[in-house]
Amino acid sequence: MSQPDPVFDAPSGEAAPTGAADGASRALSRTGVLPSQALRALIAAGEVGGSTPIEEAQIQPASLDLRLGEVAYRIRASFLPGTKATVRDKLEGLTFHEIDLTKGAVLEAGCVYLVPLQEHLALRPTIAAFANPKSSTGRLDVFTRLIADYQESFDYVGEGYRGPLFAEICPRTFSVKVRTGTRLNQIRFRRRVSQQADEAPGRIGDKHLRAIHSDVGLVEGEAAIRDGLNLRISLAPVEPGGIVGYRARRYAGVIDMDNVGGYDVGQYWEAVYLGSDQRLVLDPQEFYILASKESVSVPPEYVAEMAPFDPMIGEYRVHYAGFFDPGFGYAAGKVPGAKAVLEVRSLDIPFIVEDGQIVGRLVYDRLTEIPETLYGQGIGSHYQAQGLKLSKHFRQP
Repeated sequence: MSQPDPVFDAPSGEAAPTGAADGASRALSRTGVLPSQALRALIAAGEVGGSTPIEEAQIQPASLDLRLGEVAYRIRASFLPGTKATVRDKLEGLTFHEIDLTKGAVLEAGCVYLVPLQEHLALRPTIAAFANPKSSTGRLDVFTRLIADYQESFDYVGEGYRGPLFAEICPRTFSVKVRTGTRLNQIRFRRRVSQQADEAPGRIGDKHLRAIHSDVGLVEGEAAIRDGLNLRISLAPVEPGGIVGYRARRYAGVIDMDNVGGYDVGQYWEAVYLGSDQRLVLDPQEFYILASKESVSVPPEYVAEMAPFDPMIGEYRVHYAGFFDPGFGYAAGKVPGAKAVLEVRSLDIPFIVEDGQIVGRLVYDRLTEIPETLYGQGIGSHYQAQGLKLSKHFRQP
Protein backbone atom coordinates (compact mmCIF):
# COMPACT_ATOMS: atom_id res chain seq x y z
CA MET A 1 0.00 0.00 0.00
CA SER A 2 1.43 3.38 -0.99
CA GLN A 3 2.08 6.08 1.56
CA PRO A 4 -0.39 8.98 1.77
CA ASP A 5 0.86 12.01 -0.09
CA PRO A 6 2.37 14.56 2.34
CA VAL A 7 0.95 17.51 0.40
CA PHE A 8 -2.56 16.52 -0.68
CA ASP A 9 -4.31 13.40 -1.90
CA ALA A 10 -7.08 15.20 -3.74
CA PRO A 11 -6.86 15.51 -7.54
CA SER A 12 -4.96 18.53 -8.86
CA GLY A 13 -6.99 21.70 -8.56
CA GLU A 14 -9.01 20.68 -5.48
CA ALA A 15 -8.53 22.77 -2.37
CA ALA A 16 -6.28 21.44 0.38
CA PRO A 17 -7.35 22.04 3.98
CA THR A 18 -4.50 24.22 5.22
CA GLY A 19 -4.42 28.03 5.13
CA ALA A 20 -2.23 29.92 2.66
CA ALA A 21 -0.67 33.34 2.34
CA ASP A 22 -3.84 34.81 0.84
CA GLY A 23 -6.11 33.11 3.37
CA ALA A 24 -6.87 29.89 1.48
CA SER A 25 -4.41 27.26 0.31
CA ARG A 26 -4.77 26.56 -3.39
CA ALA A 27 -3.57 23.38 -5.06
CA LEU A 28 -1.64 24.26 -8.22
CA SER A 29 0.05 21.18 -9.61
CA ARG A 30 0.79 17.64 -8.54
CA THR A 31 4.27 18.10 -10.03
CA GLY A 32 6.48 20.87 -8.70
CA VAL A 33 8.38 22.30 -5.74
CA LEU A 34 6.91 21.68 -2.29
CA PRO A 35 5.91 24.72 -0.17
CA SER A 36 6.33 25.24 3.56
CA GLN A 37 3.22 23.35 4.66
CA ALA A 38 4.33 20.32 2.64
CA LEU A 39 7.78 20.51 4.25
CA ARG A 40 6.14 20.32 7.67
CA ALA A 41 4.24 17.25 6.47
CA LEU A 42 7.47 15.62 5.27
CA ILE A 43 9.04 16.27 8.67
CA ALA A 44 6.01 14.88 10.50
CA ALA A 45 6.10 11.77 8.28
CA GLY A 46 9.79 11.17 9.03
CA GLU A 47 10.89 11.70 5.43
CA VAL A 48 12.99 14.66 6.59
CA GLY A 49 14.58 14.30 10.01
CA GLY A 50 17.44 15.54 12.14
CA SER A 51 19.83 14.42 14.84
CA THR A 52 18.08 17.12 16.88
CA PRO A 53 14.49 18.21 16.16
CA ILE A 54 14.07 20.47 13.14
CA GLU A 55 13.22 24.01 14.23
CA GLU A 56 10.38 26.09 12.85
CA ALA A 57 12.86 28.86 11.96
CA GLN A 58 14.50 26.52 9.44
CA ILE A 59 11.34 26.30 7.33
CA GLN A 60 11.24 28.92 4.58
CA PRO A 61 8.36 29.49 2.10
CA ALA A 62 9.69 26.79 -0.24
CA SER A 63 12.90 25.45 1.28
CA LEU A 64 14.48 24.12 4.45
CA ASP A 65 17.63 25.56 6.01
CA LEU A 66 20.24 22.91 6.80
CA ARG A 67 22.30 22.91 10.01
CA LEU A 68 25.96 22.06 10.46
CA GLY A 69 26.71 19.11 12.72
CA GLU A 70 29.32 18.76 15.44
CA VAL A 71 32.49 18.17 13.42
CA ALA A 72 34.17 19.48 10.28
CA TYR A 73 36.77 17.57 8.27
CA ARG A 74 39.55 19.54 6.62
CA ILE A 75 39.99 17.65 3.35
CA ARG A 76 42.55 17.61 0.59
CA ALA A 77 40.16 18.33 -2.29
CA SER A 78 36.54 18.44 -3.34
CA PHE A 79 35.03 15.14 -4.46
CA LEU A 80 31.84 13.31 -5.37
CA PRO A 81 31.09 9.79 -4.12
CA GLY A 82 29.67 8.45 -7.39
CA THR A 83 27.04 5.73 -7.69
CA LYS A 84 29.02 3.02 -5.88
CA ALA A 85 30.23 4.73 -2.71
CA THR A 86 29.06 6.67 0.31
CA VAL A 87 30.53 10.02 1.24
CA ARG A 88 32.27 8.50 4.25
CA ASP A 89 33.81 5.79 2.01
CA LYS A 90 35.62 8.53 0.06
CA LEU A 91 36.25 10.77 3.06
CA GLU A 92 38.49 8.26 4.81
CA GLY A 93 41.44 8.78 2.46
CA LEU A 94 41.03 12.55 2.03
CA THR A 95 40.91 13.90 5.60
CA PHE A 96 43.76 15.99 6.99
CA HIS A 97 42.23 16.54 10.43
CA GLU A 98 38.95 16.90 12.33
CA ILE A 99 37.66 20.16 13.83
CA ASP A 100 35.24 20.36 16.75
CA LEU A 101 32.36 22.73 15.91
CA THR A 102 30.47 22.48 19.19
CA LYS A 103 32.21 25.57 20.60
CA GLY A 104 32.74 27.31 17.27
CA ALA A 105 35.71 27.15 14.89
CA VAL A 106 37.25 29.16 12.07
CA LEU A 107 37.17 27.77 8.53
CA GLU A 108 40.11 29.35 6.72
CA ALA A 109 39.86 30.96 3.30
CA GLY A 110 41.22 28.78 0.51
CA CYS A 111 40.69 25.50 2.39
CA VAL A 112 38.09 22.81 1.70
CA TYR A 113 35.97 21.31 4.48
CA LEU A 114 33.31 18.65 4.69
CA VAL A 115 30.69 18.84 7.45
CA PRO A 116 28.06 16.18 8.20
CA LEU A 117 24.71 17.97 8.47
CA GLN A 118 22.18 17.39 11.21
CA GLU A 119 19.45 16.62 8.68
CA HIS A 120 18.90 13.28 6.93
CA LEU A 121 16.34 12.10 4.36
CA ALA A 122 14.09 9.09 3.76
CA LEU A 123 12.20 10.26 0.68
CA ARG A 124 9.45 8.47 -1.23
CA PRO A 125 10.17 7.48 -4.87
CA THR A 126 8.43 10.53 -6.36
CA ILE A 127 10.39 13.19 -4.45
CA ALA A 128 13.90 14.46 -5.20
CA ALA A 129 15.79 17.35 -3.59
CA PHE A 130 18.19 20.05 -4.69
CA ALA A 131 20.18 22.60 -2.72
CA ASN A 132 21.86 25.99 -2.88
CA PRO A 133 23.81 28.23 -0.51
CA LYS A 134 21.72 30.69 1.48
CA SER A 135 21.84 34.26 0.20
CA SER A 136 24.04 35.46 3.06
CA THR A 137 26.49 32.61 2.43
CA GLY A 138 26.88 33.40 -1.26
CA ARG A 139 27.33 37.12 -0.62
CA LEU A 140 30.34 36.33 1.55
CA ASP A 141 31.97 34.27 -1.22
CA VAL A 142 31.64 31.09 0.83
CA PHE A 143 31.36 28.29 -1.71
CA THR A 144 28.97 25.71 -0.22
CA ARG A 145 27.56 22.59 -1.88
CA LEU A 146 25.44 19.67 -0.77
CA ILE A 147 26.84 16.13 -1.12
CA ALA A 148 24.94 12.88 -0.55
CA ASP A 149 25.73 9.17 -0.73
CA TYR A 150 25.82 7.47 -4.15
CA GLN A 151 25.23 10.74 -6.02
CA GLU A 152 27.02 11.92 -9.16
CA SER A 153 26.10 15.59 -8.80
CA PHE A 154 26.53 18.33 -6.23
CA ASP A 155 23.44 19.98 -4.75
CA TYR A 156 21.14 17.14 -5.79
CA VAL A 157 19.72 13.97 -4.28
CA GLY A 158 17.69 11.62 -6.43
CA GLU A 159 14.11 10.52 -5.99
CA GLY A 160 13.63 8.15 -3.08
CA TYR A 161 17.00 8.99 -1.47
CA ARG A 162 17.54 7.60 2.02
CA GLY A 163 20.62 8.66 3.90
CA PRO A 164 22.74 11.43 5.41
CA LEU A 165 23.59 14.84 3.99
CA PHE A 166 26.92 16.68 3.97
CA ALA A 167 28.03 20.22 3.20
CA GLU A 168 31.24 20.92 1.32
CA ILE A 169 32.47 24.37 2.39
CA CYS A 170 35.23 26.43 0.84
CA PRO A 171 35.54 30.07 1.98
CA ARG A 172 37.02 31.90 -1.01
CA THR A 173 37.72 35.43 0.28
CA PHE A 174 36.93 35.73 4.00
CA SER A 175 37.74 33.19 6.69
CA VAL A 176 34.52 32.46 8.58
CA LYS A 177 33.56 31.26 12.04
CA VAL A 178 30.84 28.60 12.24
CA ARG A 179 29.47 26.29 14.92
CA THR A 180 27.08 23.41 15.36
CA GLY A 181 23.71 24.62 14.11
CA THR A 182 25.01 27.32 11.73
CA ARG A 183 22.87 27.36 8.59
CA LEU A 184 24.85 27.88 5.37
CA ASN A 185 22.75 26.16 2.72
CA GLN A 186 19.14 25.22 2.07
CA ILE A 187 17.28 22.44 0.32
CA ARG A 188 14.16 22.32 -1.86
CA PHE A 189 12.03 19.28 -2.60
CA ARG A 190 10.44 18.59 -5.96
CA ARG A 191 7.69 16.08 -6.48
CA ARG A 192 7.30 14.48 -9.91
CA VAL A 193 4.01 12.82 -10.77
CA SER A 194 4.01 13.52 -14.49
CA GLN A 195 6.33 15.40 -16.80
CA GLN A 196 5.65 17.82 -19.64
CA ALA A 197 7.30 16.74 -22.86
CA ASP A 198 9.26 19.97 -23.24
CA GLU A 199 10.00 20.86 -19.63
CA ALA A 200 11.85 19.48 -16.62
CA PRO A 201 9.52 18.41 -13.80
CA GLY A 202 7.80 21.57 -12.60
CA ARG A 203 10.01 23.83 -14.73
CA ILE A 204 8.32 26.73 -16.53
CA GLY A 205 9.04 26.93 -20.26
CA ASP A 206 9.53 30.21 -22.11
CA LYS A 207 6.02 30.30 -23.62
CA HIS A 208 4.44 29.92 -20.19
CA LEU A 209 6.90 32.41 -18.70
CA ARG A 210 5.87 35.05 -21.26
CA ALA A 211 2.24 34.48 -20.30
CA ILE A 212 3.06 34.95 -16.61
CA HIS A 213 4.91 38.17 -17.38
CA SER A 214 1.98 39.43 -19.43
CA ASP A 215 -0.38 38.63 -16.56
CA VAL A 216 1.49 39.85 -13.46
CA GLY A 217 4.81 41.37 -14.61
CA LEU A 218 8.03 39.53 -13.75
CA VAL A 219 10.07 42.70 -14.38
CA GLU A 220 9.10 46.27 -15.05
CA GLY A 221 8.69 46.90 -18.77
CA GLU A 222 9.59 44.36 -21.44
CA ALA A 223 11.04 41.02 -20.34
CA ALA A 224 13.94 39.34 -22.15
CA ILE A 225 13.05 35.64 -22.07
CA ARG A 226 15.31 32.92 -23.48
CA ASP A 227 15.70 29.70 -21.51
CA GLY A 228 14.36 31.67 -18.56
CA LEU A 229 14.10 35.33 -17.58
CA ASN A 230 17.29 37.08 -18.68
CA LEU A 231 18.74 39.72 -16.37
CA ARG A 232 20.99 42.66 -17.19
CA ILE A 233 23.67 44.14 -14.99
CA SER A 234 23.34 47.63 -13.55
CA LEU A 235 26.53 49.68 -13.65
CA ALA A 236 24.78 53.02 -13.58
CA PRO A 237 25.12 54.85 -10.24
CA VAL A 238 21.97 55.99 -8.54
CA GLU A 239 23.43 59.50 -8.51
CA PRO A 240 26.52 61.00 -10.18
CA GLY A 241 29.69 59.62 -8.62
CA GLY A 242 27.70 57.00 -6.72
CA ILE A 243 28.55 53.41 -5.89
CA VAL A 244 27.72 50.76 -8.49
CA GLY A 245 29.00 47.76 -6.53
CA TYR A 246 31.46 46.36 -3.99
CA ARG A 247 34.76 44.53 -4.34
CA ALA A 248 35.81 42.26 -1.49
CA ARG A 249 38.97 43.13 0.43
CA ARG A 250 41.29 40.20 1.00
CA TYR A 251 42.78 39.43 4.43
CA ALA A 252 40.16 41.63 6.09
CA GLY A 253 39.50 39.39 9.07
CA VAL A 254 37.21 36.62 10.22
CA ILE A 255 33.41 36.88 9.87
CA ASP A 256 31.18 35.05 12.32
CA MET A 257 28.38 33.60 10.20
CA ASP A 258 25.89 33.97 13.07
CA ASN A 259 26.71 37.63 13.82
CA VAL A 260 24.03 39.70 12.11
CA GLY A 261 24.81 43.39 11.63
CA GLY A 262 28.10 43.13 13.47
CA TYR A 263 30.63 44.37 10.91
CA ASP A 264 31.63 47.65 9.25
CA VAL A 265 31.33 47.63 5.47
CA GLY A 266 34.58 49.52 4.90
CA GLN A 267 36.73 46.93 6.66
CA TYR A 268 35.67 44.16 4.32
CA TRP A 269 34.55 45.86 1.11
CA GLU A 270 35.87 48.44 -1.30
CA ALA A 271 33.26 50.54 -3.09
CA VAL A 272 33.29 50.30 -6.88
CA TYR A 273 32.88 53.54 -8.84
CA LEU A 274 32.89 53.82 -12.63
CA GLY A 275 33.78 56.50 -15.12
CA SER A 276 31.58 57.79 -17.91
CA ASP A 277 32.12 54.67 -20.06
CA GLN A 278 30.13 52.59 -17.53
CA ARG A 279 32.39 49.58 -17.94
CA LEU A 280 33.84 47.27 -15.33
CA VAL A 281 36.77 44.90 -15.81
CA LEU A 282 36.23 41.77 -13.74
CA ASP A 283 39.57 40.61 -12.40
CA PRO A 284 39.62 36.81 -12.02
CA GLN A 285 41.23 37.19 -8.60
CA GLU A 286 38.44 39.38 -7.24
CA PHE A 287 34.89 38.92 -5.93
CA TYR A 288 32.19 41.51 -6.64
CA ILE A 289 28.72 42.31 -5.37
CA LEU A 290 26.65 43.97 -8.10
CA ALA A 291 22.94 44.29 -8.87
CA SER A 292 20.59 43.62 -11.74
CA LYS A 293 19.19 46.49 -13.75
CA GLU A 294 15.72 44.98 -13.50
CA SER A 295 13.66 44.69 -10.37
CA VAL A 296 12.22 41.19 -10.41
CA SER A 297 9.18 39.43 -9.04
CA VAL A 298 8.41 35.84 -8.05
CA PRO A 299 4.61 35.44 -7.88
CA PRO A 300 3.17 33.31 -5.04
CA GLU A 301 2.55 30.30 -7.29
CA TYR A 302 6.20 29.93 -8.30
CA VAL A 303 9.79 29.74 -7.14
CA ALA A 304 12.86 30.81 -9.09
CA GLU A 305 16.54 29.96 -9.24
CA MET A 306 19.43 31.88 -10.74
CA ALA A 307 21.45 29.90 -13.24
CA PRO A 308 25.01 30.48 -11.94
CA PHE A 309 27.02 30.15 -15.14
CA ASP A 310 26.28 30.36 -18.85
CA PRO A 311 29.33 30.14 -21.17
CA MET A 312 27.25 31.57 -24.01
CA ILE A 313 27.29 35.01 -22.38
CA GLY A 314 30.73 35.05 -20.72
CA GLU A 315 33.35 33.16 -18.74
CA TYR A 316 32.23 34.25 -15.32
CA ARG A 317 29.99 33.04 -12.55
CA VAL A 318 27.20 35.42 -11.63
CA HIS A 319 25.46 33.81 -8.67
CA TYR A 320 26.41 31.47 -5.84
CA ALA A 321 23.14 31.56 -3.88
CA GLY A 322 20.45 30.80 -6.40
CA PHE A 323 17.09 30.36 -4.65
CA PHE A 324 14.39 33.03 -4.97
CA ASP A 325 11.37 32.35 -2.77
CA PRO A 326 7.70 32.83 -3.72
CA GLY A 327 6.78 36.42 -2.99
CA PHE A 328 10.27 37.83 -3.57
CA GLY A 329 9.81 41.35 -4.93
CA TYR A 330 6.11 40.69 -5.43
CA ALA A 331 3.18 42.92 -4.56
CA ALA A 332 -0.14 42.31 -6.27
CA GLY A 333 -0.93 45.00 -8.81
CA LYS A 334 2.43 46.75 -8.38
CA VAL A 335 5.67 46.75 -10.35
CA PRO A 336 8.39 44.35 -9.11
CA GLY A 337 10.23 45.74 -6.11
CA ALA A 338 13.54 43.92 -5.60
CA LYS A 339 16.78 43.73 -7.50
CA ALA A 340 18.63 40.47 -7.99
CA VAL A 341 21.97 40.82 -6.22
CA LEU A 342 24.75 39.31 -8.31
CA GLU A 343 27.75 37.56 -6.76
CA VAL A 344 30.24 37.83 -9.59
CA ARG A 345 33.60 36.19 -10.20
CA SER A 346 35.39 35.95 -13.55
CA LEU A 347 36.52 32.35 -13.98
CA ASP A 348 39.86 32.43 -15.80
CA ILE A 349 40.53 35.71 -17.59
CA PRO A 350 39.70 39.39 -17.09
CA PHE A 351 36.27 40.12 -18.55
CA ILE A 352 34.60 43.44 -19.36
CA VAL A 353 30.95 43.98 -18.47
CA GLU A 354 28.97 47.04 -19.50
CA ASP A 355 25.84 48.63 -18.13
CA GLY A 356 22.76 46.82 -19.43
CA GLN A 357 24.62 43.69 -20.55
CA ILE A 358 22.82 40.37 -20.06
CA VAL A 359 24.69 38.51 -17.34
CA GLY A 360 22.37 35.83 -16.00
CA ARG A 361 18.94 34.27 -16.07
CA LEU A 362 16.26 33.21 -13.65
CA VAL A 363 14.47 29.92 -14.24
CA TYR A 364 11.04 29.50 -12.68
CA ASP A 365 9.43 26.35 -11.23
CA ARG A 366 5.85 25.58 -10.32
CA LEU A 367 4.85 25.11 -6.70
CA THR A 368 2.44 22.33 -5.83
CA GLU A 369 0.43 24.92 -3.87
CA ILE A 370 0.76 28.45 -2.56
CA PRO A 371 2.85 28.62 0.65
CA GLU A 372 1.23 29.55 3.93
CA THR A 373 3.64 32.48 4.23
CA LEU A 374 5.38 34.31 1.40
CA TYR A 375 8.87 35.78 1.41
CA GLY A 376 8.94 39.03 3.35
CA GLN A 377 5.75 38.39 5.32
CA GLY A 378 6.89 38.46 8.93
CA ILE A 379 9.48 35.67 8.67
CA GLY A 380 12.66 37.71 9.05
CA SER A 381 13.38 38.03 5.32
CA HIS A 382 16.51 40.17 5.03
CA TYR A 383 16.46 40.96 1.31
CA GLN A 384 12.88 41.89 0.39
CA ALA A 385 12.73 45.21 -1.53
CA GLN A 386 16.53 45.13 -1.79
CA GLY A 387 18.66 47.17 -4.11
CA LEU A 388 22.45 46.80 -4.07
CA LYS A 389 22.77 45.07 -0.71
CA LEU A 390 25.54 43.24 1.08
CA SER A 391 24.91 40.26 3.34
CA LYS A 392 23.04 40.67 6.63
CA HIS A 393 26.34 40.53 8.56
CA PHE A 394 27.19 44.16 7.72
CA ARG A 395 25.80 47.37 9.11
CA GLN A 396 24.04 48.77 6.08
CA PRO A 397 24.93 52.35 5.09
